[in-house]
Amino acid sequence: MNAFVPHILIVDDDARLRDLLQRFLRQNGFWATAAGDAAQARRIQRGLKFDLIVMDVMMPGEDGLAFTRALRQSNDTPILFLTALGTTQERITGLDAGGDDYLIKPFDPRELLLRIGAILRRRPQTREPTPSPRFLFLGAHRYDADNGQMFHNNEVMHLTATEQQLMQVFAAHANEILSRDRLVQELASTGAQAQERAVDVQIARLRRKFEGNPRKPRYLRTVQGKGYVLRPD
Repeated sequence: MNAFVPHILIVDDDARLRDLLQRFLRQNGFWATAAGDAAQARRIQRGLKFDLIVMDVMMPGEDGLAFTRALRQSNDTPILFLTALGTTQERITGLDAGGDDYLIKPFDPRELLLRIGAILRRRPQTREPTPSPRFLFLGAHRYDADNGQMFHNNEVMHLTATEQQLMQVFAAHANEILSRDRLVQELASTGAQAQERAVDVQIARLRRKFEGNPRKPRYLRTVQGKGYVLRPD
């Protein structure tokens, strides 16, 4: 089994900051998944376990403090608050809500790494690393996110190298809308060469591997004006 890699959930309504943090954490050796609000974070947490949550405080709807209080009823995952609210009383309120640390915006990303490392070192390793393999179910198909294989009726399906890389990206960000530009960047980080129009072509080919009707996809959907999203069963 590979060495354990901490998995961090970023919850922030600022799409630009989410993307920057996600790329930064992945470049520094973490798994990173992002959610734009508390509702999306809850959906993601139904299928994934995290070692730490980086939580924005001021979000529309359910803010970070309310979400943290709700999480603490059944979840002890460490939470690092990111916020522009920096008074002593506001920090006390955040820690009292169940946060483990508090970092004021704007911040130096290097300090974020140090704080994350400090929290993880303090936390007893009471659980096993995320079970392997992890499957995503797509109707009659299933995708093994650990070894990059697609199965249909227990038979391994052929995926091209680019299709494998796309599936790895979508599996790591299931239920998250990914723009074409984001997909190009993710593919480039694996060493693949891609352009936005080429991504559209590759996704059309990928759909034919597991969609019952590729023209009306159920799982790998187009979100008009935003990009694509993989919504497994």
